[in-house]
Amino acid sequence: MKIWSHFCTITHHRMLVLAGCFRVGLYRQGLTHDLSKYSPTEFLIGARYYQGDRSPNAAERQDKGYSEAWMHHKGRNRHHYEYWTDMNPLTRCYESVQMPRRYLVEQIMDRRAACIVYQGKDYKDDSALIYFMGSRERQLMHPENCRQVEFLLDMLAKQGEKATFAYIKNHVLRGDPFPWEGEE
Repeated sequence: MKIWSHFCTITHHRMLVLAGCFRVGLYRQGLTHDLSKYSPTEFLIGARYYQGDRSPNAAERQDKGYSEAWMHHKGRNRHHYEYWTDMNPLTRCYESVQMPRRYLVEQIMDRRAACIVYQGKDYKDDSALIYFMGSRERQLMHPENCRQVEFLLDMLAKQGEKATFAYIKNHVLRGDPFPWEGEE
């Protein structure tokens, strides 16, 4: 039963991301989003730790102290900020690298979809922003990407999907500057 429930959950999530990506013109990313979740490494662990109200990766991490499924996933999916970490040749430390806008936008669709899936009828347009603002990941991602994600999630919270998706399609993905870019 957990296998079928996990399959339905990840497929529902993918379909929500696909729909969001299609609305802003990211067709290929919508079609290929999170395909690694169906790989044996991610799927079997996900089914084992499936709970329905949170990511199986969190449950695996709680049980084992790490998530093998997550480590596999983040290294194959460019919409995760963790993918965009590399060794800085000057400092010889791993640091975040700014991600391209199309992956940043896919990340917005991913965050929105995850909240819809796990919150169900309690989902609101501010759900992804509330989760993001309460997370430690803001300290770990590239500062400019963090600012961009926060801006877009705030827009989603205050103006809704229609306005946010239009802004993403007509400005963000066309390379227009964000409101603060170019400020001195």
